[in-house]
Amino acid sequence: MSFLFLQLVQFCGTIVWYKKSNRLVDIRKGNVDNNSIFRLRGEKMGFTHFDEKGKAIMVDVTEKRDTVREATATGKITVNEEVFRAVKEGTAGKGDVLGVATTAGIMGAKRTSDLIPMCHILPITKCKVEFEMVESELAIYCNCTVRVTGKTGVEMEALTGASVALLTVYDMCKAMDKKMEIGEIYLVRKSGGKSGLINNGYKKERKEGEK
Repeated sequence: MSFLFLQLVQFCGTIVWYKKSNRLVDIRKGNVDNNSIFRLRGEKMGFTHFDEKGKAIMVDVTEKRDTVREATATGKITVNEEVFRAVKEGTAGKGDVLGVATTAGIMGAKRTSDLIPMCHILPITKCKVEFEMVESELAIYCNCTVRVTGKTGVEMEALTGASVALLTVYDMCKAMDKKMEIGEIYLVRKSGGKSGLINNGYKKERKEGEK
């Protein structure tokens, strides 16, 4: 199977042509077969969430063996001095911010398959949410670690748990700060499964962190 790509950059736009199964598609004119585009990209990049027709699917993991899998994700929220002090001292008007956010993060991790369409329902055996407060950055970091014995990994559960926990901090403190920012959410480490151990590490040390 051959593909022909011709790109003509003009003032009015870009025309990209490709040939697959004796068909030519002119993207500029809007005559686009989206399924074919996704399928081409999927085949090239190794995506597994598309079938041979380019439609989104849940990956079949029936034949995969159960292994112990674990993943840790992190993220942070930057706040103003008032919020940082209230969270640290436990004086926020809505109550124990980090306590509630911890519970929310665990609940979020357990409900990942309800939020991310192609995620499998997994029997999580561990979920731990921790926070570190770094005063020099006025930042609250969240770490979420999830473990399961199953056929697929828990990276998405860890990422979801960290995200929901940070969103809960935002919700409980938004009356004091309208400019809080959530960011730097990423996978720190995962183990188990075919790919084995992947350790991305933290982007920087948090020497001032106080759990």
